[in-house]
Amino acid sequence: MSIFVVHEHHAKHLHFDFRLEMDGVLKSWAVPKGPSMNPADKRLAVMTDDHALDYGSFEGVIPEGRYGAGEVIIWDRGTYKSIGGSLASGRFEFDLSGKKLKGAFVLVKMKGKDKEWLLIKKKDEHAVKVDFIFVILLA
Repeated sequence: MSIFVVHEHHAKHLHFDFRLEMDGVLKSWAVPKGPSMNPADKRLAVMTDDHALDYGSFEGVIPEGRYGAGEVIIWDRGTYKSIGGSLASGRFEFDLSGKKLKGAFVLVKMKGKDKEWLLIKKKDEHAVKVDFIFVILLA
């Protein structure tokens, strides 16, 4: 099993950084609306630079004047396992075991786009059919 982490990043615009441990680094995607547990939600996930593994435990404030300035907190973390495909093929399926995110997901590279992917929850026993952010606020 490998680790995953989702950072809630209050930079110029609130977004979520979705990170998967692969090949000794954290592969990273900026997800403007955040991950969803609803399979009907197809979340834009823009691939960003890889980060060192120790960045997975980072929480704090990136100072003004630096790239990504703003507050960063860990929104969710846990482990994952690959269940099919690969990033190189443009379709990577995986199973998350986090506090908030659970079950099967897929990252699908958008055709004709260099860094743009879709992060989609697969239908399984953990899927929900309501606005996922609303569910988290009630928890």
